[in-house]
Amino acid sequence: MIPALEAVDLVRRYQLEGVAVEALRGVSLRIDPGEFAAIVGPSGSGKSTLMHLLGCLDRPTSGVLKVNGVEMSGLSDTELAELRNRTIGFVFQSFHLLARTSALENVALPLVYRGVGKAERLSRAGQALESVGLGHRMGHRPSQMSGGEQQRVAIARALVGEPKVLLADEPTGNLDTRNGAEVMAILDRLNGDRGVAVVLVTHEQEVAAHARRQIHVRDGLIEKDILA
Repeated sequence: MIPALEAVDLVRRYQLEGVAVEALRGVSLRIDPGEFAAIVGPSGSGKSTLMHLLGCLDRPTSGVLKVNGVEMSGLSDTELAELRNRTIGFVFQSFHLLARTSALENVALPLVYRGVGKAERLSRAGQALESVGLGHRMGHRPSQMSGGEQQRVAIARALVGEPKVLLADEPTGNLDTRNGAEVMAILDRLNGDRGVAVVLVTHEQEVAAHARRQIHVRDGLIEKDILA
């Protein structure tokens, strides 16, 4: 089985005011297709840095990272963006929706970069919104929606390209308890019904408990890796 994500001895070093800071100090892990894993740790532990590397939003200082069997180090920025667009879906704490654009058009946006025709991408975007229970909100802009609805639009946008992996960075962080539970129920269902590998970054144990595997990060290293 080809791993959905595979990291070997990842190091990420930043220069801050002339001082080298190691956010990750040699992290190795494997995420298999259909897995549901939570990356857990306190603020400053390196968990968000790890997610950005796994999502090909950043490049490691050293180490090997493979996405669906493809090593990213040899790819140009254009090739990396194409791999990311076709393989990985993202859900962020702050939604990142276009404010003046309808839910339908927000969800369809990743398909624009693939060159999918307008009729097909709007059809697929509509199906993705239906799958998260927002078929009745397709024409609404983000400002006309609750925080929970905006996050569900973001999940639909992440899914419209049929990714192998869904990366979710604190997806309930800006939501109240009820909306947070609804978002987690959707992620549970997508993982169970569609077999999408979900990697969830969180500092909340209640959210991490949805995952069948918990990867605890501290001081830039994996402290423990637990199967539920």
